[in-house]
Amino acid sequence: MQSGFRAGHGCTSATLKVLNDILTVIDKKHYCAAVFIDLAKAFDSVNHHILIGRLNSLGFSNDCLAWFTNYFSDRVQCVKSEGLLSGPLAVSMGVPQGSILGPTLFSVYINEVALAAGESLIHLYADDTILYTSGPSLDTVLTTLQASFNAIQLSFRGLQLLLNTSKTKCMLFNRSLPAPTRLSNITTLDGSDLEYVDNYKYLGVWLDCKLSFQTHIKHLQSKVKSRIGFLFRNKASFTHAAKHTLVKLTILPILDFGDVIYKIASNTLLNKLDAVYHSAIRFVTKAPYTTHHCDLYALVGWPSLHTRRQTHWLHVLYKTLLGKVPPYLSSLVTIASPTCSTRSSRYISLVTPKTNYFFGRLSFQFSAANDWNELQKSLKLETLISLTSFKHQLSEQLTDYCTCT
Repeated sequence: MQSGFRAGHGCTSATLKVLNDILTVIDKKHYCAAVFIDLAKAFDSVNHHILIGRLNSLGFSNDCLAWFTNYFSDRVQCVKSEGLLSGPLAVSMGVPQGSILGPTLFSVYINEVALAAGESLIHLYADDTILYTSGPSLDTVLTTLQASFNAIQLSFRGLQLLLNTSKTKCMLFNRSLPAPTRLSNITTLDGSDLEYVDNYKYLGVWLDCKLSFQTHIKHLQSKVKSRIGFLFRNKASFTHAAKHTLVKLTILPILDFGDVIYKIASNTLLNKLDAVYHSAIRFVTKAPYTTHHCDLYALVGWPSLHTRRQTHWLHVLYKTLLGKVPPYLSSLVTIASPTCSTRSSRYISLVTPKTNYFFGRLSFQFSAANDWNELQKSLKLETLISLTSFKHQLSEQLTDYCTCT
């Protein structure tokens, strides 16, 4: 359950996994509560002796351990400001930040923390940790979460890592159930109460207790609007080619990041992003405000945001089938075994899990199977092909057609 700095893993895969777990239990009309754990100066607090012990327990040879001991030894740091250089200060703790080995060594250092989660679930992205649990009784959920949080804190203390209490938050996901009038406090080992929040920025995406993504989309709007405003104010300085490049490099990445996560938001919210997307296209094309959005897409040669999100989502699904995503995602899909021989049974299809309510249909495990099977009605793949070939075939399938009246 560590997604930080690992091949094939990322913020998106980690968040998809966590959301799948939460939506699945919400679909059962269960409560789900989480603690977002923040550590103070985590990378700088690594104890070298403990880390060497970790490496030793993993079976590293004596020569390797001696190499790492040397790697950590006699390091110094200094500060340069306005041309003046401070004297060197010995560095006796921490992994070298900005180094190739630093993130991996930190992951090794905290790897066993996940074992302390007990009955709760845990996911880590380097030092960003979410601890969450669920059940039909809210009191039981919070009691279990407190016990797991206590064990996690003890594990961090054993590693000499310090909890940042002011930035560690609690959240109760209550999309399908009414919010209780009063919640039992989750406390630290020092006796401090953690704050309950309705919104939290987790791995670059704002999660809210309703999982509506209203806060995230509001932040996206604000961020994109400010950049588009700057571009319009300075439009006389840019050539057409420069405008095209600027939007591709500064606007589209903001809208694309995490779009396979927040795509479950309502159309009303997603449509708000269309407005800023259209503004960006008008900046490139100089098209009047009255230009129809379908004409805007044709002018610049870009698909709609809906098609961009769907394309990115189907890329994730196909990578899942190819085993190019973390096991915690690939294990959520199952290729169906045909019960009888028909023409359609030759095509690759996925088992669609049962759901109780609308929330379950938003989970990764359901939407992945449902959307893939829908795509197969036109794609009709009998065997897995390369990712490049799939992307080519998909580009022919997902074409924007104007259906406006």
